[in-house]
Amino acid sequence: MKSFVNYDQNSDFSIYNIPFGVAVFEQEYIACCTRIGDLVIDLATMYDYGFFDEIEGLNENVFEAYTLNEFIELGKPVTNAVRLKIQELLDENSKLANDEKTKEECFYDLDKVKMMMPVHIPNYTDFYSSIEHATNVGKMFRDPANALLPNWKHLPVGYHGRASSIVVSGTDIIRPKGQTKPADADSPVFGPSKQLDFELEMAFIVNKHTEMGESITTAEAEDAIFGMVIFNDWSARDIQSWEYVPLGPFLGKNFGSSISPWVVTLEALEPFRTPSPAQEPAVLDYLKFEGDKNFDINLEVYLKPENGRENLISQSNYKFMYWNMAQQLAHHTINGCNVEVGDVYASGTISGENPSSFGSMLELTWRGQNPLKLNNGEERKFINDNDTVIMRGYGEKDGIRVGFGEVSGKILPATL
Repeated sequence: MKSFVNYDQNSDFSIYNIPFGVAVFEQEYIACCTRIGDLVIDLATMYDYGFFDEIEGLNENVFEAYTLNEFIELGKPVTNAVRLKIQELLDENSKLANDEKTKEECFYDLDKVKMMMPVHIPNYTDFYSSIEHATNVGKMFRDPANALLPNWKHLPVGYHGRASSIVVSGTDIIRPKGQTKPADADSPVFGPSKQLDFELEMAFIVNKHTEMGESITTAEAEDAIFGMVIFNDWSARDIQSWEYVPLGPFLGKNFGSSISPWVVTLEALEPFRTPSPAQEPAVLDYLKFEGDKNFDINLEVYLKPENGRENLISQSNYKFMYWNMAQQLAHHTINGCNVEVGDVYASGTISGENPSSFGSMLELTWRGQNPLKLNNGEERKFINDNDTVIMRGYGEKDGIRVGFGEVSGKILPATL
C-alpha cells in the first residue's frame, strides 16, 4: 500500500497501522481520531461528511465522544471495517487524495493537537508474565536457586491495580511518599521513595462486557481485545518491598502509571505474530491455545535527565513474554470474573535474557549495585527528580513498520 500522505519511511504511523486515539483539536474541539505520519485525522468530521456511510453497524457518530469506548464496543466487525475504510481513503489513488476541502477540515498537523486518554478505564490488572523478569526478581529477593515461586509456570500471576491513576503520556508524575524500612533499621520510616523505578510493559484493551460467571477462552480472547498500548507501570521499590507481604503491591504501585495515547489494533500487528516461548510443564487445558499468540515488537527505554540528552538504557521485545494475552484473559475470567469495555490488562515488566534488555532500573542496576552511567557524566541507581522516562515500541518486517509512538513521563519532587 502507498498513501498520498508523505511520511518518513521509519514512521511508526504508516498506512499499515491506522491506530485510534482521542485528541483536542484547536484547543476546543474533542474527537476520536487516527494518525498517518505526522497528520492527525478528525474521524467525527469524516463521519459527518459521509465517508463511513457504507459501514453496517455504524449508525451514529460515535467519534464525537471523549473516549474510544463507545466505538470499540461495536466489536471487531465494525472497528475492523472502519480501519480498512480509512486505509482505502488514504490510498494514493483514492478520491480523498484530491479532496482539498476535506483534507483542510479533517487533517491536522501533529503539533496542532493535544492527545488525551484514549479510553475510559473501568478496571486495570497487572500481570507478571516475563520469565526473565520474574527470575531476576526472585534471585534478588529470594533463593537464587529457586527464583520462581511454585505457581509461576502454572498460571499467569497478576493483581488488580488502580485504574484512577493511569495517565496519558506527557503527564508529570509526583514522587510518592510512604513507609519504608531501611535494612539497618528496626522500624519503618516515612518519607519520599528513594527507589523510584519504571517498568517497561505493554497492555491490551478489551472491547466487550461479560456477565459475572462468564469466561473467555483462549480461542475467544483475541475477538475481545481491541488493541494495545505501551505502558509504564511506575514503581516505588522501597515502599513495595516493605508492604507487599502478604497481599502484594499497594502504595508502591498505585500512585501512577503512564499509557501511550495511540491504541494499535491487533489487526495492524498481524504481520508480527511469532511463536510463544515453550511452556514447561504443560499448562492446564483452559490455558492451552493454538497458533502464534505472541508478537515481535521492539521496545526501547530512554532516560533523559533534567540537564542532558536522552540515554538509551534498555532494548527489549514483547516476544519474550512467557504468558500471552490470550492466556492472561482466559485465566483472568476462568473464575467468572466479568470484564468491561475499556479494561486495561498490562503485561508486567518485559525483560530479555541479556542485561541490556532488562525492563526496570531494579534489574538494570541490580538493585542499585551497578549504577548506570549517563552521557552527561551522571549516574543513576533509580530515577531522580526531574528525570524523564520515555518508552517507544514498533514492529518491522518485510518493509512494513507499525509502531506505538511513545509514552513519556517526568518525575516531579514529592509534595511535603
